[in-house]
Amino acid sequence: MARIVKAPEERRAEIVETADRLFREHGYAKCSVEMIIREIGVAKGTFYYYFKSKPDILEAIVNKTLSQIVEMAEGVANDPSLGAMQKMEALLGNSHIGDEDSLQVAEMLHLPENRELHELTNIQTVLQLSPILARIVEQGITEGVFDVEKPLETIQFLFTGSQFLTDGDMFGFTEAELRARRLVTQTIIEKALGAEPGSFHFMNPIRAVE
Repeated sequence: MARIVKAPEERRAEIVETADRLFREHGYAKCSVEMIIREIGVAKGTFYYYFKSKPDILEAIVNKTLSQIVEMAEGVANDPSLGAMQKMEALLGNSHIGDEDSLQVAEMLHLPENRELHELTNIQTVLQLSPILARIVEQGITEGVFDVEKPLETIQFLFTGSQFLTDGDMFGFTEAELRARRLVTQTIIEKALGAEPGSFHFMNPIRAVE
């Protein structure tokens, strides 16, 4: 059967989407470049024309996921029908920004071999999302729910600290220890932004006992 010729952008997107799906189905560590190639039905040279390695394609997936998160956050921040606290709840519910797909990507980044990419991703997350959250804080100042002198710098400090301390298995915390630190993070955020105590309760909803 003749191989289907596709435009470079379309072929690259196909490789990224296929690899993303296979990484989720089989796990990043267990999914090889050969599995991706077989699934798409292209030559190995075609894959390496677009990507140097498996970590290289993971970086493309991370960039795509981060772009989607930033786009979603922009949509929330620009919604004129929402108050500042409603926007914060939409973005920070359950102590993280993003959906289940973004959490699965984060799990792949936690692997030791992806440490460098993980750190770069954390930096880009702070740099790209902080200005959006700062705009929401400025709205909250106007609405009287926040009282903070430097919104952007404060958000960047809070964002970086919470990401580093509660991100994955870096410190080897148990789930109970992580939850305790997330509760403290909530209190610190409320105090730093001059918000009412308990107003960021949505970051740590009470889970039903199973």
